[in-house]
Amino acid sequence: MTQSSAFLFPIREASNDRIKLIPFNPDHHTHTFFNLSSAHPELYTHMPMGPWDSEEALKAEFYSESQTSLLSFSNPTSFAFAIIDRTRPPSIDDPEGELAGTISLVRTSDTHLCTEIGFIIILPPFQRTHVAKNAVGLALHYSLEASEKGGLGLRRVHWRASTMNFASARLAEKMGFERVGVVPWHMRFVKGRIRAKTGNGKDLPPGSDLDDLWRDTIDYSLSWERWENFAREETRKQIAL
Repeated sequence: MTQSSAFLFPIREASNDRIKLIPFNPDHHTHTFFNLSSAHPELYTHMPMGPWDSEEALKAEFYSESQTSLLSFSNPTSFAFAIIDRTRPPSIDDPEGELAGTISLVRTSDTHLCTEIGFIIILPPFQRTHVAKNAVGLALHYSLEASEKGGLGLRRVHWRASTMNFASARLAEKMGFERVGVVPWHMRFVKGRIRAKTGNGKDLPPGSDLDDLWRDTIDYSLSWERWENFAREETRKQIAL
């Protein structure tokens, strides 16, 4: 099975001189991804999913029958890309570079022509480099450019970040997203204290399980108008296109 079999839109690779986005292949990419991420549960501290306790468990997430999992092949609204750093030497994961992380399109709608950029995991050796902003820039071009230019022609891209995830908020704003507002008590992290999650810093609601945590979420949006009039050029300044 391939991810493109379920996703609502056609999939293509996206690339520039520094990185490329290709479909994440669990049978091929999971080994390196798990090995580089398993000692770093903080990578998932603001996310509802993860960390996984084994390579097999991570792979199973992709092959599950769940249509609500953001990573499952069965979910037609989501698609995960592997980020390949083309400035690194060829590797077992790709002849053009090394696996640097993942980035996904999630909660996609072919009716409302929108998607959300999510499940961004930049593996530790590639953090604070060119990888994150180039991956986001390519995902934006792929989402918002017209179909004749190789894009999906979507009208809106969302970005949602925990109010405690300052790095994610900074990156969204750097890439041209507009802050819409804050959703309080947006996500409940069941047993979040045990799962290395970060909460909203507030006292729990009455009657809560003391191991639970909650996330408040900043909602960002980038519309096609903002893309055409402002954000496309700003993105080009940030990445090599």
